[in-house]
Amino acid sequence: MQVHATIADVRAARAAMGVQRVAVVPTMGNLHAGHISLMRQARDHADVVIATIFVNRLQFKPGEDFEKYPRTFAADCAQLEAAGVDHLFAPDEAEMYPQLQTYYVEPPPEQAKILDGEFRPGHFRGMATVVLKLLQITQPHAALFGKKDYQQLMVIRNMVADFNLPVKVIGGETVRADDGLALSSRNGYLSAAERLEAPRLFQVITQVAAAVRAGNRDYTQFEQDAMAQLQAHGWLPEYVALRKKLDLQFAPAHESGLVVLAAARLGSTRLIDNLEV
Repeated sequence: MQVHATIADVRAARAAMGVQRVAVVPTMGNLHAGHISLMRQARDHADVVIATIFVNRLQFKPGEDFEKYPRTFAADCAQLEAAGVDHLFAPDEAEMYPQLQTYYVEPPPEQAKILDGEFRPGHFRGMATVVLKLLQITQPHAALFGKKDYQQLMVIRNMVADFNLPVKVIGGETVRADDGLALSSRNGYLSAAERLEAPRLFQVITQVAAAVRAGNRDYTQFEQDAMAQLQAHGWLPEYVALRKKLDLQFAPAHESGLVVLAAARLGSTRLIDNLEV
């Protein structure tokens, strides 16, 4: 695996790939089996796989965990090598932002100020901006992102379509631990007791999905009951929401193609999850 720290180096490597099909998998590092699943899936769509590792300050709001976000570069490289990744682009902050970023991607409010955007103002602006930069730098034919960050995936797909980028955006299925907990870099923040409780988030959204599949349509009641169940077990829920998969807008009772999304804090750790119905 070739490791590139500068934009000039990775662009030179990309130019040398010629007509080969290229897939990129952007990450913030601290890799787990979910990331590695995306790397392997990328091979199905391309001749050359590029991973990126960059902890993007722009998508963290003040007081979030930018400074303490786990950075495990050596271990990440070993996992990427084992997964057969061809190139890694791992710039530092000065390389990605050599001057103050003055131009941003501004997703529309109906996409960026709902659900996670309500609780993390500015997050999708910062995320979309760095993803656009990474796509411009690596010039891939395909880009892969995990479905665990469902709203992020929607924003990226819409950005790519609006800017007419020649990139196929592919969503990878959420990889879970044996007890159902969605794999996440932030799971490492959980205490032993919290880790035992954490699968409840998936259990709660599974119950909502099962009720919808059974033909029940009182979506508001489902959401309220799920929030109450989390609160009763020591969580601080931010939302449990049943929305349309396409645009994450409110779902009429007759609508098909739905997704249940949830975000809640367990102790000091914020967890998110979703389940397509």
